[in-house]
Amino acid sequence: MMAVASLGVQRTLKKSILPPLVVILGATGTGKSKLAIEIGKRLQGEIISADSMQVYQGLDVITNKVTAEEQAQCRHHMISFVDPLVTSYTVVDFRNKALPLISSLPQVTAQEAPLQWSP
Repeated sequence: MMAVASLGVQRTLKKSILPPLVVILGATGTGKSKLAIEIGKRLQGEIISADSMQVYQGLDVITNKVTAEEQAQCRHHMISFVDPLVTSYTVVDFRNKALPLISSLPQVTAQEAPLQWSP
């Protein structure tokens, strides 16, 4: 079954001057990463992880990081770039790295973004 966004939503997106931004929030183990990959593939977007533990290198099993195979399906950022022995990494450090990254990502216009979803 295919769900199609309403005409009102389509018109609003087409008038938008900002590119689509999807934020996925939820409890641990609810499938956020899988959903993000599916949406990223459909929108030809990229994923910026905001998981406080997945920034650390080498903690893949503990944090249930996406696999290399999953990362190959849709480009991921902000994963495994901090040495876990560095104890002074803060949310401000994360923000300072994430903001320029967000600005540098390719922009997808609302006219290019597909508005259909089939689970």
